[in-house]
Amino acid sequence: MQKVAFVKVREWAKEPTYGSAGAAGADLCACLNTNRIEIAPGETVMVPTGIAVAIPEGLVGLIAARSGISVKRGLAPANKIGVIDCDYRGELLVALYNQSGKVQTVENGERIAQLLLMPYITADFAETEQLDETVRGICGFGSTGK
Repeated sequence: MQKVAFVKVREWAKEPTYGSAGAAGADLCACLNTNRIEIAPGETVMVPTGIAVAIPEGLVGLIAARSGISVKRGLAPANKIGVIDCDYRGELLVALYNQSGKVQTVENGERIAQLLLMPYITADFAETEQLDETVRGICGFGSTGK
């Protein structure tokens, strides 16, 4: 279990919580200045969570969709996976996109996304004249499904 410090930047913010003992992502909740907001079809709204986190060095925070509101209501992060770097200390915001065909309402305190903490590797990019050969080579999208 990794300790991760957080602060409430809005007094009514909710602490990130795991829905079960085996959950990989901690639920993030909307922390609104009102009881609810409406998101029109095709609209993206920056939804505040009211918290800032100190992600330990060597980890990255990934903001991902919650399957419930994504599948049932069509609300998911606009960028699909948000990246929170370990040196960011501002409030976590979720760019919530309405991909459904009708107006969706988000209630204050509602679980809107999940935060996953993952290790990452920083690369030392080295320019070269040529890359090594592979069976796939330069074949792109869909090429491995033949």
